Amino acid sequence: MNEELPTTKEQLIEILDDLGIEYQLYDHEPIFTVEQGEPLKKTIPGMHCRNLFLRDKKKNMFLITAANETRLDMKKLSDVIGSGRLSFGSPDRLWENLGIRPGSVNPFCIINDKDQNLRMLLDSVMMDADIINVHPMDNACTIGLAPDDLLSFLDSINHPYEIIDLAPAHPDYEG
Repeated sequence: MNEELPTTKEQLIEILDDLGIEYQLYDHEPIFTVEQGEPLKKTIPGMHCRNLFLRDKKKNMFLITAANETRLDMKKLSDVIGSGRLSFGSPDRLWENLGIRPGSVNPFCIINDKDQNLRMLLDSVMMDADIINVHPMDNACTIGLAPDDLLSFLDSINHPYEIIDLAPAHPDYEG
């Protein structure tokens, strides 16, 4: 996996600048898990988010961007999004469909889903935040921007997305 990313951090930043999107960029040591990123909350304001690249038994694929604090039960999540049993997509499938490596998955990599094979789902809790923080194609930095600016980016690439209430997928949800 030494291939160059189809969309680099620098290209993404250029796209955001061309769209007039305001953001803050923070460099840090590479992080691969939510836990490794916990110390960043002290120095980077806003809601920190994670991304899940999932596939169901019918081979439908999903990219879910959610607040780190949004806990998800995979069985309940499949009911909430109307899918079959979910599992994490393989690194090869991730590269093939989103042009990104494990640990750097982010909502911007949907730009590489040219055939719109993935269903993009955005956590409604995250979308109510003032600022959201995600990786900009590189897990050695974080970009903070307004949720509406993320939507502007998605609209600019004409990729459909859904803002979804993930509360019913919480492990303790009784609904």
